[in-house]
Amino acid sequence: MDAPANPGGSPVELELTVENVESALYQLYFDPDMEHKNVAQKWLTQAQASAQAWQFCWVLLGPDKLPEVQFFGASTLHTKISRHWSDLPAEQHEGLRLQLLAHILRFSSGPKMVLTRLCVALASMALNLIPQAWPQPVADMVRAFQPQKPAPGGVSGAGAAPDPHAHCLALLELLTVLPEEFQSSRLARARRAQLREALAGEWAVACPMLRQLLQSQDSSSRVKEKVLRCLSSWVGLDVPLGQSHELVQDCFPALSRPELFDTAVEAIVGAVSQPDCQRYTSALLGLVPLVLGLHDQLKTAALDGDGETSHGICRIAVAMGETHSRVLLEQVEHWQEYLALVNMILFCTGIPGHYPVSETTSSLTLTFWYTLQDDILSFEDEKQAVYLQVYRPVYFQLVDVLLHKSHYPSQEEYESWSSDDKEQFRIYRVDISDTLMYVYEMLGAELLSNLYDRLGRQLMDPQQSAVWQDTEALLFGFQSITETIDVNYSDVIPGLIALIPRVNVSNVMLADTVMYTIGSLAEWLADHPVMLAGILPMVLQGLAKAELSVSSVSTLKRICRECRHDLGPYAQEILSASQDVLVKEVHKSSQCMWLMQALGFLLSALPPEEVLDRLQPLISPHVQQLDTLAQQEPNPANKQPIVHILGMLSSLFTTLDVNTQADGLEGAGGPALTRSQSSHNPVVVVLQQVFTLIQSVLSKWLDDSEVVEAVCGVFDKSLRTLLHDFGPVVAQLSEMLGQIYSAFPQASALDLARQMVPIFAGEERHIANIRNLTEALTASTLAIFHQGLRDHPDIAESFMYLHAQILKRKPDLYLSDKLDTNALFYCGVLSLKCPETPTVKAASLFFTELLPRCKDVSPLAEVLQRDGKLLTETVLQAVGGGSPRNLTEHFSEVLLSLNRHCPALFSQWMKETLQAPGFPSAQVSAEQKQTFSQQLLREQSNKRRVKELVQEFSLLCRGLQGSGYSDY
Repeated sequence: MDAPANPGGSPVELELTVENVESALYQLYFDPDMEHKNVAQKWLTQAQASAQAWQFCWVLLGPDKLPEVQFFGASTLHTKISRHWSDLPAEQHEGLRLQLLAHILRFSSGPKMVLTRLCVALASMALNLIPQAWPQPVADMVRAFQPQKPAPGGVSGAGAAPDPHAHCLALLELLTVLPEEFQSSRLARARRAQLREALAGEWAVACPMLRQLLQSQDSSSRVKEKVLRCLSSWVGLDVPLGQSHELVQDCFPALSRPELFDTAVEAIVGAVSQPDCQRYTSALLGLVPLVLGLHDQLKTAALDGDGETSHGICRIAVAMGETHSRVLLEQVEHWQEYLALVNMILFCTGIPGHYPVSETTSSLTLTFWYTLQDDILSFEDEKQAVYLQVYRPVYFQLVDVLLHKSHYPSQEEYESWSSDDKEQFRIYRVDISDTLMYVYEMLGAELLSNLYDRLGRQLMDPQQSAVWQDTEALLFGFQSITETIDVNYSDVIPGLIALIPRVNVSNVMLADTVMYTIGSLAEWLADHPVMLAGILPMVLQGLAKAELSVSSVSTLKRICRECRHDLGPYAQEILSASQDVLVKEVHKSSQCMWLMQALGFLLSALPPEEVLDRLQPLISPHVQQLDTLAQQEPNPANKQPIVHILGMLSSLFTTLDVNTQADGLEGAGGPALTRSQSSHNPVVVVLQQVFTLIQSVLSKWLDDSEVVEAVCGVFDKSLRTLLHDFGPVVAQLSEMLGQIYSAFPQASALDLARQMVPIFAGEERHIANIRNLTEALTASTLAIFHQGLRDHPDIAESFMYLHAQILKRKPDLYLSDKLDTNALFYCGVLSLKCPETPTVKAASLFFTELLPRCKDVSPLAEVLQRDGKLLTETVLQAVGGGSPRNLTEHFSEVLLSLNRHCPALFSQWMKETLQAPGFPSAQVSAEQKQTFSQQLLREQSNKRRVKELVQEFSLLCRGLQGSGYSDY
């Protein structure tokens, strides 16, 4: 298979001989030239698929061959049996089986990789023959490997046994790969069920032999390890615990042998994790004492810092407790045993060490506590009361344990952790937080009282020498609960609010938790505004510290959002502190955005006449800076500050809505107040003031999508908040948008126009602006489509969404002579052909909005009459394989809309289009196309049915129907 000896020749041209196969294998494994390796690989794959492979594979398995050659021979056998089984005549099956068994016996001493492939080949053969042609494969395999006992006839004569130990290992390998080969084979559902049942029946033969080997003093560690792996493999077939519980019991002694520990854990966990085990209550109860018997080993391992052992035993305890908690709870006479198991799992939750640096076990237990609680609370009241009496004390202990596990290490140690460890610890604390919140459902108000009493003792009692971690953990516990539970009726929250200022904030971790705890109480503070005076100064102090950026800003934002109507007396204080940190650039850009949103909420609630006076000083330093930047020539250094300032204005305008006040004054002159303000809305005033400045910025940064997007963002956020009050800006903005888009088209301009259409297209005074803008944007975009769409899928997507919105809100815009409906329709068809999912989705929406309006808008009716067949053909081509399958749902909506709104024309287009031979795919026959067409045309309203029909037809067109791929 030497490449130079075959210049320019295809690898396919070589004759299929054993010598050539070996030569190709040498080239694949030992030739340093990658091109030669690839040629060899391709040729060998073809060789495996050939009919001659049934013969040459045996020669490659000869004792004089290299292990790599023998491995290829064994792999070829497996390939032939698993993929080309039908090529082999039935009369050759028995001979192949005997040959395979003989080779497995011969290779029982190695090489291991060859032995395993041969075993997999025999397993694959068994799956082809069970149950009719080979009714008892396991019994036959066991018999074949019996050492020194040749039976008359039969397959056991396949090997005198020079090495019984090696034969035993080979048999175990064979029994292990049999279920694995079943699991990995692609089988029809009925055949899979038949094989599963047949193999489960074979377990009765395998199980006693495995028990015997596991119990035997003569069995080596390797044999016992293979037995354990074999059990794990069969457990995957859901073999009943009723048949295997004694073998599972036999696995427990292996846990005391370090070399068998991991494998034994896998076997036991696999066996007890089967939900079906619940049918075998007595078998389960027989395993519980064995699990409890591991408690001493667990404690010793935890004490010695042996994480692997404690982790493994914890997995066993959790598998038993979590999978079967309800069944074990119901065995009332065994309640003490189950309580002992629960306490064993509690020990695992509280295992010494810091997660994830010195232990990784405790996290395994958290879902168990959810499961147990759910099961207890699902019993009827009387029974539930009994269980609560037993388990509430355990859950109070659990809270203590979880709070202890949430402790940070010392600041020095924490700083030495890697960023990955810190992130894992953060996620772990989130999981603990979720668990505490859940536990509150069981323990109720008593839990909050418990936490409050402990915090009070720590902060008020001079005798208490609590470390900062204890305080932090208790506040973390409070925050976990108050974050999601309505604590309005709790009598301890006022006390907690009073205690928080007493916390000696000695480091960042504690300070962060103090901030987040205050934030979690924002809704409570809104109902008890008198408490704000004591707590707000802490938040504003935190705001000045860069290290508390995220927690302090997010907390202030929550307070401003929830308590805005009571913040009047503190408004100047909050604004001054905020202005100070913004000017000094204390916070990163994203936190500045949050802070501006907070101030938007605050300003919204002030008396209307005050808002502009408070707003101007807040934004003027940033507007001045933007003015300075706008006068400079564009360069990378001043781009980010421009985007940052525009982003801050957007964030402020997102939440600054003075009309929320008017909404609260309904019936008290509210609407009149809104009308009088509409032309003097502070946001509108600011936008009008900075409009020229923004135009100046754009004139220099027109070709930068990030700056244009930031500019559009300012208007977009204002528009979403102000709605009709945005009116005074519409004329200026429409003109500017049309100009910037025609000079340098960008999707953000189209998206902003799409926000304006539904609000202002129906208003007489704005309709001319909206029409002019629509025509300008459309003309520029049609030019882009004309040049080629490939580089602009985002523009195509936004353009389709814009026109879908116009069709929905103001379809009579299409009566304009300046709007080329023919070109628009064709753009929609082109967009349907895009490979990008968002673009296709937008184009589909465009057509589903267009089709119902054809009867009312004559230009649309004309274009549909002329190009409807093209649309139908495009959609069918996409469904037939021209587009990815995940887009089929969107195409089905277009087909449904065509059928619903122009059924006669659609029927004609379907007939004409599908008549073409090989369209939309050579995989579908004329009869299948006709059936699809008839079924589709019958459905004018059932969206789900149309989707199913189109998906089925798409699979047929792609040759995937019934292949197994249709499920993916």
